Amino acid sequence: MAGLTESPAWLALRQHAQELQGRSIASLFEVEPERVQRCSAEAVGLYLDYSKQRIDARGLQLLLALARQQGLQDWTARLFAGEAVNSTEHRAAYHMALRAPREARFQVAGHDVMADVHGVLDRMYAFAAQVRGGAWRGATGEPISDVVNIGIGGSDLGPRMVCRALDEVADGPRVHFVANVDGAQLTAVLHGLEPATTLFIVTSKTFTTQETMANAQAARRWSSALLGEHAIGKHFVAVSTNRAEVEKFGIDAANMFGFWDWVGGRYSLWSAVGLVSILALGPERFGRLLAGAHAMDEHFRSAPPEQNLPVLLGLLNAWNTNFLGARTQVIAPYAQDLEYFVAWLQQLEMESNGKGVDRAGHSVDYATTPAVWGDVGTNSQHAFFQMLHQGPTVQPVDFILPLRASHPLQDQQRMLAANCLAQSAALMRGKTAAQVRAELQAKGLAGAALEEAIPHRVFTGNRPSNTILLPQLDPYSLGALLALYEHRTFVQSVVWNINAFDQWGVELGKQLAQSVLAAMGGDGGGDLDSSTRALLGRVRDAAA
Repeated sequence: MAGLTESPAWLALRQHAQELQGRSIASLFEVEPERVQRCSAEAVGLYLDYSKQRIDARGLQLLLALARQQGLQDWTARLFAGEAVNSTEHRAAYHMALRAPREARFQVAGHDVMADVHGVLDRMYAFAAQVRGGAWRGATGEPISDVVNIGIGGSDLGPRMVCRALDEVADGPRVHFVANVDGAQLTAVLHGLEPATTLFIVTSKTFTTQETMANAQAARRWSSALLGEHAIGKHFVAVSTNRAEVEKFGIDAANMFGFWDWVGGRYSLWSAVGLVSILALGPERFGRLLAGAHAMDEHFRSAPPEQNLPVLLGLLNAWNTNFLGARTQVIAPYAQDLEYFVAWLQQLEMESNGKGVDRAGHSVDYATTPAVWGDVGTNSQHAFFQMLHQGPTVQPVDFILPLRASHPLQDQQRMLAANCLAQSAALMRGKTAAQVRAELQAKGLAGAALEEAIPHRVFTGNRPSNTILLPQLDPYSLGALLALYEHRTFVQSVVWNINAFDQWGVELGKQLAQSVLAAMGGDGGGDLDSSTRALLGRVRDAAA
């Protein structure tokens, strides 16, 4: 049976990409005056302009045909029906249920999960009300002033990003995050905190995650050193499903907030993993975050493909990756409060779609997810934008811009917006040698000096980008933005015929770490390669 790269839709797109090789993005605007109107879409308050992509109307229709060929509509229906779309683990991927209203119907294996979801949510809201209102007291009778979330991966990146993005409206206790097993992070967070007024949230589905439990035990020792062992129940709560391990740690099961096997780590910020976000923001704002995500879920499920924001973003990324040869995807949020957005998205996309086999386990002969990277504007303009403009490799960019700022410095907001729009225009337009010559001649440069200077100032342009506008960075818009990228990731997985919801690639390193740790203690190590054994020897010598 012919593979994906020999399928009719794929071959048609490959041929069309060759036909467009001599066409610039700027020339597409010249032949299509209404291009911006055609190449834009809007939903849930978010506006997408993809007119600066190197694709024409025919190319978009071919991409939509690829989506039909790959069964995107059917896979989307299966996703929302709670079927086991995570085939290797035989699980649903049902994070949409976590942000659905109480009266919605979401079923897994015939069981309506909404009562379970809102039961946990109600408990989280009640707990948050106690902590935020001062009713929850520590062992010495003092209210909680600081909350430390201990997790890793999705148990850290999602809530950390949300709390940072919405810090301007946070009105609860101060929140801090510890993920790295490097003790420097925990030490820095604990510095200046008081055990009597600090609450720890230990987030681990199994309550056995190596890095998380190492940090949790160190935090436990720090807390009990002053307050005593009896105080642990007042200063630690758990987000987990392993009641036995939680109670063994010293946490009352009444203060354990659970979730389900159909909640993947990188999709978990909407679940009990978001407890720290509720403590910081309050139930009303967290509810608005859920509402924005739910609205994007409904748009993704019901909007026609040609006006469907996640579908368009996913297909355009596949176009750039598989037919135009892009190997990375740059994310440039023009909002300082989104400084952790890229890190969250890196896990979402690269852990989901960083696969080399299809759903049947066959090796693929096409690129899957590009490397995702970036930083906030305007910082990024003074770091890596030189490469984006003049490097030999084209790197597509997603620009993200909230239109209204939460701060009063409106002149700086206008400057920020101007830079965002100018960068996308410059990437598309570039600057020719003739334009550079005219500019330098106007400044009085001539002769050999002029000719030597020109090549260094030429910009090839024709570098694609999307621009996503948000009304403002509030809980509702943030929820919609995050769900947009979640569904974009799913669309890409369908195009590439891969399972977006497992992550076996993270397991081998964990397994080998156990062997190395055992060898550090003098137990075994014979299964390690000679390089690792030599490096281990140096580590031992340094610790001696």
